[in-house]
Amino acid sequence: MPLFSHRHPRAVFGAGALVASLLAAVPLQAQNAADKLDKSAIESIVKEYLLKNPEIIQEAMVELQRRQSEAEAKAVKKITGDKTSPLYVSEHHTVVGNPKGDVTIVEFFDFNCGFCKRGLADVEKLLETDKNVRVIFKEFPILAPGSREASVVALALREQFDGQKLWKFHATLLNTRGTIGKAQALAVAKDLGADMKGLETAMNSPKIQEALDESKLLAEALGINGTPSYIVAEDLVVGARGFEALQTRVANYRKCQKAEC
Repeated sequence: MPLFSHRHPRAVFGAGALVASLLAAVPLQAQNAADKLDKSAIESIVKEYLLKNPEIIQEAMVELQRRQSEAEAKAVKKITGDKTSPLYVSEHHTVVGNPKGDVTIVEFFDFNCGFCKRGLADVEKLLETDKNVRVIFKEFPILAPGSREASVVALALREQFDGQKLWKFHATLLNTRGTIGKAQALAVAKDLGADMKGLETAMNSPKIQEALDESKLLAEALGINGTPSYIVAEDLVVGARGFEALQTRVANYRKCQKAEC
């Protein structure tokens, strides 16, 4: 488990998939020939071959995993490279920094994620030093019930606050010590001058669940199951990697339209 992100367990590559792939790779002609053989004879031949060449299983698994990773990378790129995707264009997320910035960073976060708190300083420094970056926050409350409560308040505040105030709320709440939930989120909102009656009404809007559902679906499509996770210059970056990692990817994108030139 990485030391820079909070993650959910992911399904691991299984032997079942390996067997299915190996069988699928057997030419039809060979399969027809095998049909004429006795089942026990086939099992004996396969067993003897694998015992003599056990490395073939490892080689097949490595190759299958390589192909799986390649397919996943292509699926991610299809989403991150689409400028019209809900990843970038949506009424359900919060935008800070320069709304028309030439490079966009998308962060999936959880208010109770310690690594998100650590990564906050990186995003803050980037916004301070680069006035042409747009940052999108995707609410992804996966760690605790209080995380969802805080996200509901944050999303409801979009009815009242502009980008600058939403950033202030986001940073202040993430910097709050201890477990974060509804009470902490409402307290920060009140301190920043929110209309509390209007906020409570907005928290019951169907748009709140729509926003949370959208973030969840995007995360699933991108293979994201931990926070913080960023899309930087169309590149998926999992974990709080530090300011330099974000800055370098932004600079590279401006230079060659890739995260790594």
